[in-house]
Amino acid sequence: MIATYVIGLREGLEAALIVGIVAAFLRQQGHTQALRSVWIGVIIAILFCAAVGVALQVLNQELPERQQEMLETVVGLCAVAIVTFMVVWMRRHARGLKAELEAHAAAALATGSVFALVAMAFFAVLREGFETAAFLLAAFQAADNEVTAGVGALLGILTAVILGAGLYRGGISINLGQFFRVTSVVLVIIAGGLLATAVHTAHEAAWFNSFQGQALNLSWLVVPGTVTSSLLTGMLGLQPLPTYAEAGVWLIYVIPMLLFVLWPQAQPIRRPASPSVSPSTPEVS
Repeated sequence: MIATYVIGLREGLEAALIVGIVAAFLRQQGHTQALRSVWIGVIIAILFCAAVGVALQVLNQELPERQQEMLETVVGLCAVAIVTFMVVWMRRHARGLKAELEAHAAAALATGSVFALVAMAFFAVLREGFETAAFLLAAFQAADNEVTAGVGALLGILTAVILGAGLYRGGISINLGQFFRVTSVVLVIIAGGLLATAVHTAHEAAWFNSFQGQALNLSWLVVPGTVTSSLLTGMLGLQPLPTYAEAGVWLIYVIPMLLFVLWPQAQPIRRPASPSVSPSTPEVS
């Protein structure tokens, strides 16, 4: 439940921020009538992503056991790839996200294209929605209880919607940089667990049979049916008897990614304006 809550919160808030930035810009520019186009794009993207997620889940349930293991392996690997790209992209582009979105919205307004605004909101939410669907589907497959996992995801998305609305209205103020750093750490750990689970399902599907010797005995800690087991399996992907392959890929993935996320970012160097140059005059490099 905690894992799916964090996924829903992080992904939902990213989508809410993108839509909120565009909506706030349109409101500031006095183009409130264009907000309807943005919401249309958002609703279409949400419905499309939900349909894809449901279709994958139905397909997984109807497949024979070995094919289920194959599909779960593919979904798990895709989820890890998606979250890795997301964490790297957000770390590198978070600072300029607002300016970039406002520039695209301004260009759409300048051309008078309603379709451009719909497409902008649609693809922004579609990207986050696909990430959410793939990541949550992999988390559901690794969870011991799909009901609590679903409740966690729903609560996370609802929290993201509330925070997004509060940020848009100006009634809530949070340190987004710190928020994304903390949630990135949690997502990296979850992704490491999904990667270990993907190695486990790949072995069950007879795709990967190397390094299957027992690395640790965690049966004293990961006891099936307990809260501790649910947390450790859902968050870390720990098995009672992890193999060398499962433990190895977890360490190989998590350690470098945590160093990347937690490594201090270099602050941009701000050069003082030359007194001989007017502020309105562009400098020539």
